Order: sequence, then structure tokens, then C-alpha cells
Amino acid sequence: MTGIVVVGSINADLNLRVERHPGPGETLIGADGSVTPGGKGANQAVAARRLGAEVRMVGAVGDDAHAGAALSLLKECGVGVGTVSTSPGTPTGLAVVTVDEHGENTIVVVPGANTTVDAAAVGAHAALLEDADIVVLQGEIPRSGIEAAARLCGGRVILNPAPVLELDAEVLHRADPLVVNEHEAGLVLGLLAPGKDVPEDAGDMLQALRRAGIGSLVLTLGGEGALVLPAGATEVVPVPASPVAAVDTTGAGDAFIGALAAHLLKSDDLVEAARFAARVGAFAVRSEGAQPSYPYMTDDLPGPVEASR
Repeated sequence: MTGIVVVGSINADLNLRVERHPGPGETLIGADGSVTPGGKGANQAVAARRLGAEVRMVGAVGDDAHAGAALSLLKECGVGVGTVSTSPGTPTGLAVVTVDEHGENTIVVVPGANTTVDAAAVGAHAALLEDADIVVLQGEIPRSGIEAAARLCGGRVILNPAPVLELDAEVLHRADPLVVNEHEAGLVLGLLAPGKDVPEDAGDMLQALRRAGIGSLVLTLGGEGALVLPAGATEVVPVPASPVAAVDTTGAGDAFIGALAAHLLKSDDLVEAARFAARVGAFAVRSEGAQPSYPYMTDDLPGPVEASR
């Protein structure tokens, strides 16, 4: 098997710092601006690779000036990028990330070359996907590319449908685990059980997703940690977050998923993987940016979260 294959988006992030987020029609003066590598797929690949996993990236960039920036940390940390294509005449994906003084962000994404990662593009790497231990997927590429990757995967599928788009139930059911936040969980439940009421309680939402056919689930709760429902288990396990002062939450969820994948490559214990991922996510919010904030294997992570009783 070939370790982790991430099929997903690759962006350049334009990062802006503001005292607060502007209201409609309002103009504010920003404190800083920088361009860093991003994209949910690339973020997750870098996070897993920095933690020691063997990772390859399937995606696309444009033939513009942003392509080099978007690929820089993937290359630097040793993610395999020979399966990243260049789309002529198409811009590299761009995300405009605005971060306020409390570390909270808003993000606007222009997909660019990510729109070319469709079923045909993914199918060109069928042998790689069939041989992968884990394939990691998100929602920033076309539906056909996500579905093709899930169906070609010969190992475990980690699916993070962010943003949520309509996917075949068969593909959602392949997720092991499905990783969603509360908003995304409600939308996925609407896809699988249209017309059913969405529970307000996060734990009840996981149980509803289980009844709708999802075998294993992780529901992320930001600064409050996560809830985990492993395959075959009946009880939801809470995973508290490590208490840290957030500087920038951009890409913290992707750090969590990359760490989750890296841990699951070594151990099948989903709860322990989520505990490790929560510590990695906490590390990531302590500094600015997405990929630049991710830890290496040798970094000291925030104190371990307590095991839930």
C-alpha cells in the first residue's frame, strides 16, 4: 500500500489582518497582508506529511504566478506532487482569508484550477488510489472527482465534505470516518434523510447520521473539541480540546484531519486518533496562517486532552 493520498484543492491564500470584520458596505484598513499556500486538500496533505506520514497529492494548479506559492510547502515537506497537474490558461485557486484580532476568520474561495479535478482527472490516477491505505477527500473539487476517488480507493476513505455538496449516498456511506462540523452534519443528514428533522444536540446528530448509514463519524466542535462515534460503537465519545490562546484559526480543521489520517495510518483506534488530532489542531491556532502553522513530529504539542470517561 502507498500511505495517504489526498485528492483535493490547492490554493494560494491571500491573508489579511483586521481589528474586526467589516459590515456590509463598510471599508476597513487592514494591518497586514501576505500570500501563503493553502487549499483544504493541500493543507491536509502538509499536516499529515509533517507528522511523518507518506503522502501524495492529486490536484491541479494554474499556469500563473500563484502556482509556485501554492505548491511551495507541499514540495518543501516532501509531499509527492508528481500527480498534481497544471491547467493551462486557468488561474490557481485563490482564497481571501480575513482574520480579526480574536483569531476568527472569514474566507472567500475562488476555485480556479481546482474545478478541473473531475472524474477524468482523478481516474488518471486509478492505480495510485486503488493501492492507497487512506484516501482523504474534501468538498473543494467537483462532485465527480470526489465520487470517482471514493469509488477507486482500495483502502480507507476519510471524507470531509466541506463545503457540503450533493454526493451519492453510496459515497457518503464509504466514509470511515465522515468528518464534519455541526453545520455540515446537518446538511449531510439532509442529503441522506431528506425531510427528517435535524436534531439540535450534536450527539443526537451523530446518532441520526449513524441511522442514515454512516459507519464511523467525527464531529468537530472548534474550541470545544470533538465528538467521536467509532464503527460498531453505540456511545458517542467526547474529545475535549487542549486549552490554548487562539491567534489564527485558519486551517485548524485541516490540521485536525491531516493528523487524524496520519494517526489512523498507524493505528485503527479512531478515538485515540481524534485525541491526537485535537492536540495538533490546538497547536495550529497558536500562530498565523494555515500550512505554516502546522507542527512537525518533533514539535511539542499542547498538553494531551483528558481521556473521556
